[in-house]
Amino acid sequence: MKLIAIIRLKGKIGLKRPVKDTFKLLRLYKLYYCIILKNTPMNVGMIERVKDATTWGEIDEKTLKELLLKRGRLPANKRLTQEYLKEKTELDTDKFVKEIMEDTKTIKSVPGLKPFFRLKPPTGGFERKGIKQHFAQGGSIGYRKEKINELLMKML
Repeated sequence: MKLIAIIRLKGKIGLKRPVKDTFKLLRLYKLYYCIILKNTPMNVGMIERVKDATTWGEIDEKTLKELLLKRGRLPANKRLTQEYLKEKTELDTDKFVKEIMEDTKTIKSVPGLKPFFRLKPPTGGFERKGIKQHFAQGGSIGYRKEKINELLMKML
């Protein structure tokens, strides 16, 4: 099963109540927050509701590993380290990421790991037309397929 990375690209102003509620359910509280979800019909339905304020696509193993190590946070905003991961799951980072991709483990299986990632704005900015149009029309929002990995690497 593929994993989907979702990044919030718009703030709270001007959003309708159902969209705000869906952002809360997805744990996308602020601008540039990212979450990783399974590609299930329920999750796809929630993505459809917030499609005009997010971008999403299939994440690969390399990007997921970088995301966990650079932006994974524990309580008191401490960084997720390889030692902590080995202590709590008895797996090194590569094996843990592989098990997440194979759907035998989840990000929630690490005690204390926050289920979202705080990112920074992309280095070099978004595409030319900015955030107002969908990705298929040359903008930033919408479904990106595998190109989400390039955006995530720019935002780490």
